[in-house]
Amino acid sequence: MMKSTVQVGLSWWNTWQERSVNRRIFAAMVTVGGITTLVKFSAAVKEMVVAYQFGTSDELDAFLIAFLLPQFAINLIGGSLNAALIPTYLQVREQEGQQESQRLLSGVMVLSVGFLVGLSIVLAVTASYILPLVASGFSPEKLAVARSLYYGLLATLVLSGLATTWGAILNAENRFALPAATPVATSILTVLVVIGIAKQWGGYALVLGTVGGVLIETTVLGWALAREGVSLIPRWSGISPAVKEVLRQYAPMVAAAFLLGGTGVVSQSMAAMLDSGSVSALAYGNKVTSLIIGIGAVAVSRAVFPHFSRMVIAMDWDGLRHTLLTYSRWLVIVTLPVTLVLIYFSEPIVAVLFQRGAFTESDTNLVGRVQAMLLLQVPLYMVSMLFVRLVSAFKANHLMLWGNVINLCLCIALTYVFMQWLGVVGVALAISLMFIVSCGFLILVSLRLIKEKTGEGR
Repeated sequence: MMKSTVQVGLSWWNTWQERSVNRRIFAAMVTVGGITTLVKFSAAVKEMVVAYQFGTSDELDAFLIAFLLPQFAINLIGGSLNAALIPTYLQVREQEGQQESQRLLSGVMVLSVGFLVGLSIVLAVTASYILPLVASGFSPEKLAVARSLYYGLLATLVLSGLATTWGAILNAENRFALPAATPVATSILTVLVVIGIAKQWGGYALVLGTVGGVLIETTVLGWALAREGVSLIPRWSGISPAVKEVLRQYAPMVAAAFLLGGTGVVSQSMAAMLDSGSVSALAYGNKVTSLIIGIGAVAVSRAVFPHFSRMVIAMDWDGLRHTLLTYSRWLVIVTLPVTLVLIYFSEPIVAVLFQRGAFTESDTNLVGRVQAMLLLQVPLYMVSMLFVRLVSAFKANHLMLWGNVINLCLCIALTYVFMQWLGVVGVALAISLMFIVSCGFLILVSLRLIKEKTGEGR
């Protein structure tokens, strides 16, 4: 009886979502959002375990700074590649067939893996010069710990690059569940490692959990993509027109991602100039914001991108406008009241999540204020993800470059001003103000692109 009920429910759900593009997008959002909620719950458990073991200690500061550049590089290469690859991949598959899309993917993988390996070597060789710049407030002993952790974390670059690309291709094939679920591996492994060996290994336990988890994620996504009949072996077939198009979109996207990622480097580096524990306070204060954005923005981004790309290919401008208006309105309606409640209860939330072991009441007070400032960005950040993906679907990634030039300049100026006044709380406020301005820029750019395509205003 139960099995029959489930089958009927699934049949109704599949029929319902196929009736319109907006319903398919909503179904994808529910799938990604639901699974991401479970993933983020596991990440929250991981953070509570880490907080209990490390508090806002120098050891955790060292790990966070050590992971800053590898994580920045991962977002720079992997995320940018997906935004450049997917619209062209879908276009080639629909117009030229599966064989040509496979050739495109294999060629792009050769380029991306080669670049990531080369970048890993460069980052390793230049560690002695780069780390003192991003951790200028660290003592020599603390900097030495950060450097040793940094070398271990460089192993995540190639693995994460492959995982993000393979996950994006699965999304393009309308397979959303598994890519959304795989990050749970890193959280679970990190919890087990921290509980088991953190007292003996210190920050190296965090490195082991992170690298091991990313390896598991990459293996699972590769297996799933192979089951879809997609070859995972990088093969070079020369610079085809499709590869040229991906590279043409990729260059401005990398530059834009570099500038946007630079805002995170600026924020944490300037926090490192403040009192001991400021980098950790900024990281803890971002956990709830990252949880909401990780669930909502990731669900929105992954769900709409393939559909926006298909609507642009089909020149369905009315459908595009309707989708943008519908989801922009609902994202604000849902996120604004939730954000206000979370800001009001910010300190109690931090106390419940982290105040135990090495994490003290004074840590709760500081992190609560940091968290309240970071939460301000949530509603418009969520809306902005719609317009980020629309710009990429239009293959107008060069416009993202100019937006992120503005973001970086704003981040530097606002962080400098507000950190003088509010310390690390001011760093958090500057981040939120930057993303609010960024959302306005993306909306204006997207509206202009639609007008140009439809001939309005001529």
